[in-house]
Amino acid sequence: MTIRALNPKEKTQVKINDMIIGGKEPIIFAGPCSVESEEQIFLIAKELKRIGVHFLRGGVFKPRTSPYAFQGLGEEGLVYMSRAAKVFELPIVTEVMQEKDIELVSEHADILQIGSRNMYNYSLLKEVGRLKKPILLKRGMSATINEWVLAAEYIASMGNDQIILCERGIRTFDDYTRNTLDLAAVPIMQAETGLPVIVDPSHGTGIRQLIEPMSKAALACGADGLMIEVHPDPDHALSDGPQSIPLHDFEGLIRRVLNKA
Repeated sequence: MTIRALNPKEKTQVKINDMIIGGKEPIIFAGPCSVESEEQIFLIAKELKRIGVHFLRGGVFKPRTSPYAFQGLGEEGLVYMSRAAKVFELPIVTEVMQEKDIELVSEHADILQIGSRNMYNYSLLKEVGRLKKPILLKRGMSATINEWVLAAEYIASMGNDQIILCERGIRTFDDYTRNTLDLAAVPIMQAETGLPVIVDPSHGTGIRQLIEPMSKAALACGADGLMIEVHPDPDHALSDGPQSIPLHDFEGLIRRVLNKA
């Protein structure tokens, strides 16, 4: 198979501009769960750039569990995010949910994200596999290691080996946290595939107080980066407020996590 045939000793690196995902230094992806307005994403992007975050993440097409929850701003949000990214010179990662939106999202995003709910959407995986852009593949919320590997195979089988894997927690019998962060998956997937693996402690826990310790644990087990949700006013966020770090607290958290305090 395509990915399993790779020599794990020759680890795949994804390069964007002067950044290397899968290199010696961890890469930080940060931003809001949902792009809510142009003002909001500009405020966040400006602060993230000042701090030294590498990538701006944000949701514009939102796959929510409830059809009555905020579904995202769609193309309007994508334009807002793209403008902010250009002003503050931050590359973008955002989710594409449907095949019909691939071209639109590709015009704005530097990395296309396949979310947890779409890990099993094999037709979507094959379509993004035809792109010449990196793909960030999140683990399905109930996916086994082997299923996750095979989902990545769908992308690679179409010619795109610029794949970043993201452990974002899985569903278990324990509901104290939103999900159970499976950090053992990080070194396993690195060894199985040779691909870079990052960790999303925001979705992995659902509790902002746990994000810092789990971020430290993720880097300790060899994660190639972190994806963390931030918001200027988490208590009034339109989605995932409880797991979002207040924007004014983010710099201190990152410095402590990276041991630069």
